[in-house]
Amino acid sequence: MSEDLAGKVVLITGASRGIGRATALACAHAGAVVVLHARARTHLEDVSEQVLGIGGKSLVVTFDLSFPEGIATAYESIFRVLGRLDGCVNNAGMMTSGLLGMISAKSIQETLGCNLQGTILSMQYAARLMRRRKQGSIVNLSSIMGTRGAPGLVAYAASKAGVVGATLAAAKELAPEGIRVNAVAPGFIETDMTRALSAEQRAQSLSQIRMGRAGRAEEVAQAALFLLSDRASYISGQVLGVDGLMCV
Repeated sequence: MSEDLAGKVVLITGASRGIGRATALACAHAGAVVVLHARARTHLEDVSEQVLGIGGKSLVVTFDLSFPEGIATAYESIFRVLGRLDGCVNNAGMMTSGLLGMISAKSIQETLGCNLQGTILSMQYAARLMRRRKQGSIVNLSSIMGTRGAPGLVAYAASKAGVVGATLAAAKELAPEGIRVNAVAPGFIETDMTRALSAEQRAQSLSQIRMGRAGRAEEVAQAALFLLSDRASYISGQVLGVDGLMCV
């Protein structure tokens, strides 16, 4: 176990699987008390056990990113139980596909509500807790689709592009208060989401990666861990691509 985050409290949204899960475990290995988020407590039982198994500590919070009241209640719980928040990784999100002419208004609202509104509200409440200590680090998960776009993913790409804009704006606003805000923009990463793609879709994606392979959730987690740590103490307002040089 390293000491990069020793004694710090870090919230990871969407911690039940994929990048969120890998980030939670990386933070626990680095000495942090990890606050694990998912929509349902049962989704986090396995992760909580793994954190305990490596000698870490965790707190579970559950809420739906589409409902502001739930987010507020969760942050109140974090402060009540742990009394502080040092890091926040806004990872939870959803991806819906559909060509521009076929996207329903409901799908657009749900995607923007979860991926963009949820991230902004989470940053808002995280900053309120971090201001108490005049320090903190927020890491938002964007996507290469948010910086490059992709056919059939207009709503998703728009939401992740919005995360980039929100990150840059929040970084400027919060820097005087000692709070750093950065984003990580993964490319094609081995997760449940990408494993559901057809063989043809997978081959097409892999053909666009100059490094010739898909990324691992742990590789994205290490980027987030770096930005959370004091090793990145003079880094804010940046978007770090973790994509194996993917040319979309």
